[in-house]
Amino acid sequence: MSIAEVLSINVGVPIALQYRSKEVISGIYKDPIEHSAYLSYLNFEGDLQADLEHHGGTDKAVCVYPSEHYMHWEQVLQRPLTPGAFGENVTTSGLLESQLYIGDIFRLGDAVVQISQPRQPCYKLSVKYELPELPLLVQTTGYTGYYFRVLEEGLVSRSASLVLLERPQDKVTLAYANTIMHMDKQNIEGIDHILEIPWLSDSWRKTLTARKEGLVIDTSLRLEGE
Repeated sequence: MSIAEVLSINVGVPIALQYRSKEVISGIYKDPIEHSAYLSYLNFEGDLQADLEHHGGTDKAVCVYPSEHYMHWEQVLQRPLTPGAFGENVTTSGLLESQLYIGDIFRLGDAVVQISQPRQPCYKLSVKYELPELPLLVQTTGYTGYYFRVLEEGLVSRSASLVLLERPQDKVTLAYANTIMHMDKQNIEGIDHILEIPWLSDSWRKTLTARKEGLVIDTSLRLEGE
């Protein structure tokens, strides 16, 4: 049985940030809470997202980040980090991307949640830490964290644990998905492996389907030109 300790539950509301002489609205700043929070199909109570096109929604109701990565980022950023530092709702200890599979179902307090995709870091991380290359660094390290969809709503306490209830597939880890998405981008076989997973988020499915179609067309054109 796989179990991760919940170190912190973090929530926040969108605020205005300055970025390249313009103002952007972001919910990247999350603060730990000590009380229990109700987890709905969309988010924890008290938590909101600004860009609903790329964040939030049922496939990305909860952002999770392993605390084991903090030491690396503290060296990169030259500063101490506290729970919620990467804009995650849940900071964990005990399970990493290499140990988790898309579709894994966990009990989190009274709620039941399922991994839908690795996190894709956006530019607002670089805004927060004033490091333009940070999203790319997150991708290349594979220290991305991941998202939950909520299968059953419920109350989650600070002392809750993530307890694995079911592993519907054991072929595609989050680490493997990250490699195909960010590094081995022309691996059609790898894309197919991921697309076979019915629990994959809609956004990743659209991205990988479009990429595969482009690769197939490109391969066909090259063959015709030979």
